[in-house]
Amino acid sequence: MKKPVLISFLFFLFTPGFSQHIPPVREEAVTDSSKTLDEITVKAFEQSHKAGSVTATVKVTEFNNADRYNKTSLVNGFNSVAGVRMEERSPGSYRINIRGSSLRSPFGVRNVKVYWNDIPVTDPGGNTYFNQFAWNNFSYIEIYKGPAGSLYGAGTGGLILLNSLDRWQPGVSLEYITGSYRLQNVFASAKFGTTDNRNQVTYAHNQSDGYRIQTKMRRDNLSWQSQVKISDKQQLTASLLFTDMYYQTPGALTLAEFTANPKNARPAAGSFPSAVNAKAAIYQKNMLAAFTNQYKINTVLNNSTTLYGAFAQVKNPAIRNYERRNEPGFGGRSVFTYAKKALRKNNGQEYNILQVMAGSELQQGYFNTQVSKNKNGNPDTLQTNDDINYTVYSFFLQGDLNLKNSWFITTGISINKTKVGFSRLSAYPVIKQSRSYRNELAPRIAIKKILTDHFFMKTTIARGFSPPTIAELLPSTGVISTDLEAEYGWNYEITAHYDFFHRRLQVEATGIYFKLNNALVQRRDLSGADFFVNAGAVQQKSLEITADYFGSNRNSFLTDYRINAAYTYSHFRYGDFVKGNDDFSGKIIPSVPAHTFSVLADMNFKNGLYSNATYYAASDIFLNDANTASANAYHLLGWRFGWRKSLKKKNNPHSYRVNFYAGADNLLDETYSLGNDINAAANRFYNAAPRRNYYAGVSFQWIKLPGK
Repeated sequence: MKKPVLISFLFFLFTPGFSQHIPPVREEAVTDSSKTLDEITVKAFEQSHKAGSVTATVKVTEFNNADRYNKTSLVNGFNSVAGVRMEERSPGSYRINIRGSSLRSPFGVRNVKVYWNDIPVTDPGGNTYFNQFAWNNFSYIEIYKGPAGSLYGAGTGGLILLNSLDRWQPGVSLEYITGSYRLQNVFASAKFGTTDNRNQVTYAHNQSDGYRIQTKMRRDNLSWQSQVKISDKQQLTASLLFTDMYYQTPGALTLAEFTANPKNARPAAGSFPSAVNAKAAIYQKNMLAAFTNQYKINTVLNNSTTLYGAFAQVKNPAIRNYERRNEPGFGGRSVFTYAKKALRKNNGQEYNILQVMAGSELQQGYFNTQVSKNKNGNPDTLQTNDDINYTVYSFFLQGDLNLKNSWFITTGISINKTKVGFSRLSAYPVIKQSRSYRNELAPRIAIKKILTDHFFMKTTIARGFSPPTIAELLPSTGVISTDLEAEYGWNYEITAHYDFFHRRLQVEATGIYFKLNNALVQRRDLSGADFFVNAGAVQQKSLEITADYFGSNRNSFLTDYRINAAYTYSHFRYGDFVKGNDDFSGKIIPSVPAHTFSVLADMNFKNGLYSNATYYAASDIFLNDANTASANAYHLLGWRFGWRKSLKKKNNPHSYRVNFYAGADNLLDETYSLGNDINAAANRFYNAAPRRNYYAGVSFQWIKLPGK
């Protein structure tokens, strides 16, 4: 990696050398913005425990990490997590790489299972429209890295849980942000009711002209949730999420075009028009509605059942064609939980010594995809018309054992089935193709050992299984590819965690080895259309290190501070991979930087002033399987400075909070490519990210205080 002096500068700039003059603080003196992970309830793998007793290695992105940018996207927040990389090809177009999973994702989010308040967001076809979410749709995010199929079905990439109702408090909030490239963001929310009848409504509007030509975007997002406690045994939650968005797609550039003017959209080439003349864009609507019923059958047995329906409509005028997709789907998830409890001797609180979960998840999609010629941004002659029937189901069983709060053991297994059928209605007689991916077992075992009050270790072994998604079986070339095989493999990891200085410094290191067979790899033709092939074995070895340092002293001008650093080393290589005359065996996997490093530094001052600084670096990234093209390393520095104040009169049941702030991203003014097109024909790899840009915002909150 380049620019090591900058890394050293940041380390000395934000390391609180003055902390030696601050007396040690008790744990309860730490502010909300500096909570330790042990204080957070983790829901991943249905454990719903404090992090100290959870066997899964889960990263939680809280309000204080998400609330440090211009809130257009979550790219910077996700990239502060070791082993995770989020990319934005243009405003509104995201993909998420968890330990290399972007190998299958030219666009969108695939091979990563996503849930919003226990509702499956990943559709039956394996795709997740992650861009349908706005910043105020959640209060915190859980990210689990590696195969989670033992409880969440097919997938090798990872798991993302978006949670919003857990930290409900009556009140109203309104926020406005403006910035470079005519950025306009509005966020509004209202929370009302009682603890037994919680209601929450949110609205978000995001729009920007974007850095590049042909990168305008607009998103309107509305959500509503109502949670009713029917009795001491039953609770019902209703949820609705609707998003209407539009974003332009500029297309990738060659290195010469990128160097000459990174702001340009893809120019015309041969028989293909430019992105501007094709009016290349995405028109997208998403709706998700669900009911979740939680029922306490008796003192030891509970059930949680979610039923949902979803619909996505996508219109995509592109350089080579015009695609229209209608994607209705429905499904459900039901989990029975048996818990045997005991009392802690030191405080008399209950905790689970044995927990057993059994359940199932079913998803069904009836999709239709039509591809026409693109005539100046409008559909012309129909080329293909496909009905797609996609069915996914899994049955799972998991047991958690707590042995004297010293050993924590989790074992789980699922059996999974996927079936897909295509009917090409544009041909006569109608062409039908189908494929079933046989029942696959996805076991997982995780063990955590508390060695001392400050040191524990975890180890996990899990098998992942992931059939091709609809976007891979029916890529933009229009050729149905039911010959593609599912990828599968075993993941091994070990984690060591140590707390220093009364838990003010927490250090965690994880080593991973994942051998993936039949890995699905992306290709692109001259028009930019993508298609996929199965590679041989992929050897993924990586090291993830995270350090978290925080402190507080309410009698000091600097009331509290927090520094988080995350480093990832990725050693990803192809095994035996020969396609035609090309031998890629032993080559570095494209799309994944070998080294990434991030630093978050937050400071809060007694007078309400605060500072949030962010640094992120990535090493060179290979862009094709032959390792003959690469994107340069880059270093990003962001900073936000603001003032917030709580206004409350004595005996007043309400509190008013105001927040004024301004910030900048890419302060080093780097020219770099984010969301590269991998294995692109004609070497069109590069999608330029914004140069130095600025924003400013103001927010107002009215909050009803507890017990008032």
